[in-house]
Amino acid sequence: MTGTREKKRTPRQYALIAGSGFRDFGADSATHIVETEYGEPSSPVRELEYGEHKVFLIARHGDHLRIPAHRVNYRANMTALRKLGVDSVVAINTVGVINGQLLPGQLAVPAQLIDYTWGRGHSFHEGESDNLAHIDFTEPFCSDLRQKILDAAEAAGIACHDGGVYAVTQGPRLETAAEVRRLALDGADFVGMTAMPEASLAMELGMHYACLSLIVNFAAGCGQTAIHEDLEAHTATAKMQSMKVLRQFFHAVY
Repeated sequence: MTGTREKKRTPRQYALIAGSGFRDFGADSATHIVETEYGEPSSPVRELEYGEHKVFLIARHGDHLRIPAHRVNYRANMTALRKLGVDSVVAINTVGVINGQLLPGQLAVPAQLIDYTWGRGHSFHEGESDNLAHIDFTEPFCSDLRQKILDAAEAAGIACHDGGVYAVTQGPRLETAAEVRRLALDGADFVGMTAMPEASLAMELGMHYACLSLIVNFAAGCGQTAIHEDLEAHTATAKMQSMKVLRQFFHAVY
């Protein structure tokens, strides 16, 4: 023996933020009611079990999917998870695809985003204290966490697109075809409503954050069928694949 001991690394505490395609996910799990200075989170924080480890879960749109994206209390959600010791968040969200090389039913792990939202609680820094921080948001998603999700997808045998730009729109309505053409000119590959301000709030709290995006429809004007027909046809397939990726992900990280 050398007389030196290797320091044991403390495992990360993970959480999932589930979107509209995950009704009843973790419904029978143990719950935590967490009070925050920003009000109530979207749902009780539930405990999922992956092996011997717990993973916390928040239903972003509430237990009954009644909270639209622009009314989600993002600051309360992220604060509640941080109070429970969470340092790494995998956000599950559904997106429409703009990139013509991808199809509904597939998965993606975006690498960049463009924020088109307004009026949301975008920061914990409201000028009410001396603790003002300007986060470096050059890379909005954690590269290490992104890679772990991509590795899990490969190990699970699930095709998952690496990279792309997520355009975050205000909602709750879907976009016009003209708006999607503008997003395409801006360089967007996907369009959704929930990655912001989750990503920036997570960074302000020192949390790792990445998205596992379920492509469930062609964005407006990009497909041949009505958007809601796409949703009905492809959401279940994308959800099933994402659950396989998550099982592999937590098996690998724990």
